[in-house]
Amino acid sequence: MAEFCQQYETVELWFDVRPKAQLKLIWLLDYFRSYPETVGRLKLRLVDLEMIGLEKFGRWDPPAVDVTEKELATASAAWQAWRSPTPLACFDLLRTDLGALPLLRPVLIDLIEELPSSSTGLGASEMRMLELIARGYSLTNALFHLYQLRQTRVFSEWEYGYLLDGLAHGPRPAVAGLDEQLRTLDRENFRDRHAAYLRSRLSITEFGKAVLAHQEDFSRHNPIDRWWGGTHLTNDRLWRWDPVLLVP
Repeated sequence: MAEFCQQYETVELWFDVRPKAQLKLIWLLDYFRSYPETVGRLKLRLVDLEMIGLEKFGRWDPPAVDVTEKELATASAAWQAWRSPTPLACFDLLRTDLGALPLLRPVLIDLIEELPSSSTGLGASEMRMLELIARGYSLTNALFHLYQLRQTRVFSEWEYGYLLDGLAHGPRPAVAGLDEQLRTLDRENFRDRHAAYLRSRLSITEFGKAVLAHQEDFSRHNPIDRWWGGTHLTNDRLWRWDPVLLVP
């Protein structure tokens, strides 16, 4: 990649507020830190809203700033923290000056809120999904694609679906009505998974209502097995957040 950039006098990096965009930015700057001759060609443009779907994007002209050692050091620290086997480094990062990458701090907070809650064992997106289903949103289209309704922005539509699978297909489900075929479909079989989600008619179970009311802990009755950056979250190693980090 660095060799490719050497062909150009200037290389502009455009990144917006989405967590995945900011994670890509810190990965990229951490990579370029090893290529100082390329860093001198870089210009960074930060867009303080989501670029996807913007009309007349060509008229936008956010400031182009040089990439200095301050941006590189901040990105490297953030990338190493995100890859760490525990969330501790990300919490420590919030106590530092992240001003060189001003969109990074709110993204870190969004990511931390996806750690399991100390009372429910679920992250922010899972809890929001339960809340919406309890209010009558029974179709997956609304849950997956209405971003203002979702309010959380860490996960893609497919990742949101995988979270829903976990809520509905565990030993003690919080959600009913998810198509049974999703239990056996390969995660890469997007066509059939999409059709199965569209067939689903969701409702919240009594157990789900108790979790939503913070009266039950989902993780005490169902398996947890997912990654948060470099941290492998399992029932035996469940890092929690509420609102301080709780060591498993």
